[in-house]
Amino acid sequence: MKNSEKIEAYYEKEQPFKPGVSILRELALKTELIEDFKWGCPVYTIDNKNVIGILAFKSYFGIWFFNGAFLSDPKKVLENVQEGKTKAMRHWKFTSVTDIDKATILAYLEEAVSNQKKGKVLIPEKKKTFKIPHQLQVAFDTIPKLKDSFKKLAPYKQRQYCEYIAEAKQEKTKQSRLEKCIPLILKEMGLHDKYR
Repeated sequence: MKNSEKIEAYYEKEQPFKPGVSILRELALKTELIEDFKWGCPVYTIDNKNVIGILAFKSYFGIWFFNGAFLSDPKKVLENVQEGKTKAMRHWKFTSVTDIDKATILAYLEEAVSNQKKGKVLIPEKKKTFKIPHQLQVAFDTIPKLKDSFKKLAPYKQRQYCEYIAEAKQEKTKQSRLEKCIPLILKEMGLHDKYR
């Protein structure tokens, strides 16, 4: 199925917020944004850079601004997607078509386009160093091939494994996570490779 067909299917799908997402789509198409389909939803781009997404959930629908942190947000409607984890993305939630103020939304969309054209994007800081958790170090000492396989992984994949194990609060959980990671490391796969 082509992206254009996926987009149409998304907007034609029967769901409680169908009229609302249709209005948001209309507004997005009044800008210079190009309609695309990524991650199972419509995404709007400029110069192949993601600017917004339009999504519908069980209890609300809305616009996701990929670099929303740079928007002036005069109406104070934007929320951080995941507080503490997401740095740039912001979303604007609606629960009814009566929440939609077309002129205001269009102004936000135009500002998002302008910011993207100006190159206002958050560049994530690179995490260079990481500490190998005790549990993984013990596994390296016990299974020599594990350490060799781990060294063959890209540094960011090594860091993902270390953080995944280390961030568990209980020892039992750390051990459980380690056991899940060992077969993947031995296959020289990253923690999230199976999802790519």
